[in-house]
Amino acid sequence: MTRMSAPTYHRGRLIVVLGLLSMFGPLSLDLYLPALPQLSADLGTGASGAQLTITACLVGLAVGQLVAGPLSDRYGRRRPLIVGLACFLVSSLACAVAPSIELLVLLRLLQGLAGAAGLVISRAVARDLFEGRELVVFFTRLMLINGFAPVLAPVLGGQLARVMSWRGMFVVLAGFGLVLLLAGAFGVPETLPAQRRTTGGLTHTLRGFAVLIRDRLFVGSAAAAGLAFASMFAYIAGATFVLQEIYGLSPQQFSYVFGVNSVGIVAMGQVGGRLVHRLSTATVLSIGLGLNLLGATGLAVSVIAGAGLSVLLVSLFVMVSAVGLVFPTATALAMTDYPERAGAASSLLGLCQFSAGAVAAPLVGIAGQSSAVPLGVVALSASALGALVFVLVVVPVLRARTRAGHVRT
Repeated sequence: MTRMSAPTYHRGRLIVVLGLLSMFGPLSLDLYLPALPQLSADLGTGASGAQLTITACLVGLAVGQLVAGPLSDRYGRRRPLIVGLACFLVSSLACAVAPSIELLVLLRLLQGLAGAAGLVISRAVARDLFEGRELVVFFTRLMLINGFAPVLAPVLGGQLARVMSWRGMFVVLAGFGLVLLLAGAFGVPETLPAQRRTTGGLTHTLRGFAVLIRDRLFVGSAAAAGLAFASMFAYIAGATFVLQEIYGLSPQQFSYVFGVNSVGIVAMGQVGGRLVHRLSTATVLSIGLGLNLLGATGLAVSVIAGAGLSVLLVSLFVMVSAVGLVFPTATALAMTDYPERAGAASSLLGLCQFSAGAVAAPLVGIAGQSSAVPLGVVALSASALGALVFVLVVVPVLRARTRAGHVRT
């Protein structure tokens, strides 16, 4: 059921605005991917150095959520959101004029820290308003909007690469930041009234984190989702070099492949929204993790055995599309017991996702631009660990709760 009435918060408009705010990760990571080889040459660095700009942004997105989430629980959703959006705009412009790879990495870290506010607060606002199966359905609706970011960003980046350098792409990214700032300022209501906000300082925040970390269901759901996301981040970091440098795709062809996979995420998200009306949230999550593992296995086999581009592309599509099932179900499952700590819970979820991605991204480039094997190995390892965590941690907790009479939707 909803926590607030429909007349107070227009659902359709809220889906659009929160979907836009949740686009920070895909926009920050995907827009300049087609120009990553150009960036590498321009700043005199190798594949690992260029991919470090992705890692820095991922680290910023992870750590920034740890700050923005608890702040939004204490001060409300709007103020931390607006500050973060403004800082994202400024840091994006600074990235466009970075003179060295070292400074660009630092600025990408700051960009991620600022952009984290949109990610964490969009989830917290959703939890303020919805619960149960309706929360899962709402998250799947967000993916209709959020999914356009990974579709649009690399395709747009591929076209922009025809007329501008990677620096111009960061100017374009700053323009998106301005749009998101306006959307946040005028489209996000304050969903956390003063009487529901937390009080206290750092000690209270740490205690709240401790409560979440002791919950095996929360930790298992967050870790399983984070590891599945790591397989996708390995793809994000490595696919541009693998598909362009090894398999010979042009930046435009790469952007089309990336866009098709992103459409798969959106489609699977909508399938998940229908499935939760017939199956439990945990069951839909298990299906998503299983498909993610199936695709990662096919990817690893294809790059190790040299099965060809077609097998590689099909495997990537299955692996990446499955995230559309994993994200909304794992998020809802983890956050459902914590309406009073929605910001903190959202921040830890984001930490799991982006820190796992930050670890996976540089490992993909460990062999340079001459081998696709690291991409397959890293993606398969992350996906398999995510499925293992679900089976060993989440499933036993849900069975115990079912036996105790605590039925979970």
